[in-house]
Amino acid sequence: MIILAATPIGNLGDASRRLVEALENAEIVAAEDTRVTQRLLQGLGVENRPRLVALHDHNERERSADLVEQARDVDVLVLSDAGMPTVSDPGYHLVTAAIEAGVTVTAIPGPSAVLMALAVSGLPTDRFTFEGFLPRKPGERASALGALVDEQRTMVFFESPNRLAESLRAIGHALGGSRRVVVCRELTKLHEEVRRGTADELAQWADAGVRGEIVVVVAGAKPRTVDLATAVQEVLLLTATESLKDAAASVAAATGLSRRTLYEAALRARR
Repeated sequence: MIILAATPIGNLGDASRRLVEALENAEIVAAEDTRVTQRLLQGLGVENRPRLVALHDHNERERSADLVEQARDVDVLVLSDAGMPTVSDPGYHLVTAAIEAGVTVTAIPGPSAVLMALAVSGLPTDRFTFEGFLPRKPGERASALGALVDEQRTMVFFESPNRLAESLRAIGHALGGSRRVVVCRELTKLHEEVRRGTADELAQWADAGVRGEIVVVVAGAKPRTVDLATAVQEVLLLTATESLKDAAASVAAATGLSRRTLYEAALRARR
């Protein structure tokens, strides 16, 4: 089978017993960076020396078929440099190839920068969305953030320390400078830091320069305040492409109004 294994995001003490056992017994390890995996084996005191196969963004598509075939006979352990493979890391194409070939895929759970940052942020955790890295180009970044203006779920991003101030400023421009933001730096490491404030405040702080691995957590948008009559008109406009039920649900999510109230009011307005 294919085994996706979560590795520590900084502190080796977070390595699970299952991960250590898997490394001790592995014959083949597909690693994002074989040098990082070698250091992990040494750091965890694992004496086994499995065959290491590089699996990264530039070769994953061409290597997946061969790894899937090998996984028919032996377990193939898949590691990214930190955290869970496939989450902003290689592994997705390998997983889809394995599923199509009827090869079992499982995972060894463990550390996650996304979930840790969300948990310590102090922002709502009941509903959230992971957005990965924002685009590097200003125009593409502005477009990506523009699509999130009405997103009410808490949003989690990865970011390079070199682009943090620029991205925070873009977040403030697109979503509002007073939007609540949390910057998590070097999670689980010696110099772990969590900074909370508004987008404008944290952009100013980041201007001085920031180092390390960065996760940015952004509060979701507040529901738009609209009167019922206006909301019903929005529902009716959406019925050009959606069912009345789905249209009512969409407008309810954006405005905070009752889905049932919107549905019944729109139904009456149709008659």
